[in-house]
Amino acid sequence: MMDPKPEPVFLSFLVLCFISVLILVNVEADYVRPPPRKDLHFPWSLKPSSHPQQVHISLAGDNHMRITWITDDKSAPSLVEYGTSPGRYTSVAQGESTSYDYMLYSSGTIHHTVIGPLEHGTVYFYRCGGDGEEFQLKTPPAQFPITFAVAGDLGQTGWTKSTLEHIDQCKYDVHLLPGDLSYANYVQRRWDTFGELVQPLASARPWMVTEGNHEKEYIPFIKDGFQSYNARWKMPYEESGSSSNLYYSFEVSGIHLIMLGSYTDYDEYSDQYRWLKADLSKVDRKKTPWLVVLFHVPWYNSNKAHQGEGDQMMAAMEPLLYAASVDLVFAGHVHAYERSKRVNNGRSDRCGAVHITIGDGGNGEGLAHKYKNPQPEWSEFREASFGHGELKMVNSTHAFWSWHRNDDDEPVRSDQIWITSLVSSGCVAEKGYELRKMLLAP
Repeated sequence: MMDPKPEPVFLSFLVLCFISVLILVNVEADYVRPPPRKDLHFPWSLKPSSHPQQVHISLAGDNHMRITWITDDKSAPSLVEYGTSPGRYTSVAQGESTSYDYMLYSSGTIHHTVIGPLEHGTVYFYRCGGDGEEFQLKTPPAQFPITFAVAGDLGQTGWTKSTLEHIDQCKYDVHLLPGDLSYANYVQRRWDTFGELVQPLASARPWMVTEGNHEKEYIPFIKDGFQSYNARWKMPYEESGSSSNLYYSFEVSGIHLIMLGSYTDYDEYSDQYRWLKADLSKVDRKKTPWLVVLFHVPWYNSNKAHQGEGDQMMAAMEPLLYAASVDLVFAGHVHAYERSKRVNNGRSDRCGAVHITIGDGGNGEGLAHKYKNPQPEWSEFREASFGHGELKMVNSTHAFWSWHRNDDDEPVRSDQIWITSLVSSGCVAEKGYELRKMLLAP
């Protein structure tokens, strides 16, 4: 006996399901997100104890650069010789050194030496401690255009290596890193391997960083937080009037950049908040028409990961940053990419900041795949992929931002936008009274 024929309604249902599956498959096939990659392995290298290791540079006030390196030799001098020709050093600078112990680990001698004054847009050759190889760096330009490479949450994985290679292809002047550098997570030797990993790039262009949660390494009653980070990655906090390496500011080529700390006090009674008000009061938008802020935990985040973690800092500081007409805010922490419209107080605002989450440099924890739906009105573009960003400040009124997905070890530009400065849009002038009122408030 033959089976009865399927009802037409049932056939329609099957066809509809089949079409739906095809659509879903095609959507998912547009881009298959890459899985995590394993940590890199670093063989022990037998270098003379006086040779410089883990060399990196950072801006240190007007026309100056801080050279940081580590030696196993405790008596090695904190000396930097430098000049504009290979092997010919016309200047020399003496710095300082420090070290630290962490449980059973003892660091090498960490040297910090400031060189300068330096010429803008110039290649310098330098040697650390009078020994070892010669390095070279290029100082940022005096004025626009200037390009920043941006990548947070780096770690030490195969994706990190690929991301760094892509950044190296970018003709950038300064690297900005909004927290989570080494992912040492208490294993101090991994701070050393991270220094080795980034040395080729970080010794040639200034790396300006702020701390993330993986820099804490706090052990109650035994170890204060950020000991390793503060010893190894000294930023120009003193030069900017800050009392803490966890927050500071600097100026370069027409941009005032503020690096804030998500993991130190930030309420209106805190030292950080008072310093921020003082720093903003010194900003001259005629001299530095662009105002950019970095910190680790994003305030605008439609990913399900780390939801709400930035709310308290946002409540305390967003009114001040809005009054100051901050143009761009970069954050990390969420292992994905997201770009907002100009936004303030949870909704689009033509005089608000563009918020960009870029915590997708290559960490070993993997990507944050799940986003909240529907997508918030203020969220312009979001994707869970590894990658890096490039910010080119073309002139005082326009900047070009692009995000490059790390797709099978190839940098693929997946998001881009022209950004107009708030100075040119009239917002800075409109909010002048509001800012003065907030800055003068006790």
